[in-house]
Amino acid sequence: MIAIIDYGMGNLRSVEKAFERTGHGATITSDPAVLADAAKLVLPGVGAFRDAIAALESRRLVEPIRSAVAAGKPFLGICLGLQLLFDRSWEDGEYQGLGVVQGEVARFDLPAEYKVPHMGWNQVQFRRRPPIFTGIDEGEHFYFVHSYYVVPRDESVVATQTDYSQPFCSSIWRDNLFATQFHPEKSQEAGLHVLKNFAELT
Repeated sequence: MIAIIDYGMGNLRSVEKAFERTGHGATITSDPAVLADAAKLVLPGVGAFRDAIAALESRRLVEPIRSAVAAGKPFLGICLGLQLLFDRSWEDGEYQGLGVVQGEVARFDLPAEYKVPHMGWNQVQFRRRPPIFTGIDEGEHFYFVHSYYVVPRDESVVATQTDYSQPFCSSIWRDNLFATQFHPEKSQEAGLHVLKNFAELT
């Protein structure tokens, strides 16, 4: 079973429907016991880092997330779900994240001609090719909506980079842990291909 973690933020239903389109069912849940039984977990997210961390803590979801990653279960973070995995974020202050990946979340500081948030279609370039990107072409376009980006302390976790005035980390991969800054559920066929690959990991 694929469990989509419900902490009251994010486009949960669109992620669930995207998995359904790939032929794989997924369950939206905030129950730690259900998460413990799940074979794979997905942490989506839209909104503010501070509110998301507070919601995860209040619903007692922090330890189930850390435990799932530590246990080697395939785990996918999406957009804010990528950022939450890191040590801390500078969004509207300094806030502690889940600490699953060392590093921080920084705001774009770009020339005036570049709008923030970075919103729309952009390309990914591979630093490494994780199994969820099997069959995805170099330079494939995915859909982004974000004002902040992750800065991993260990660059070996960077899977793809994307250029928006400057290169930034647009996805990470470490063992069973995968996370994308872009929204695969909004990225048409390429995004569905990524979700299908994740669903079929063994």
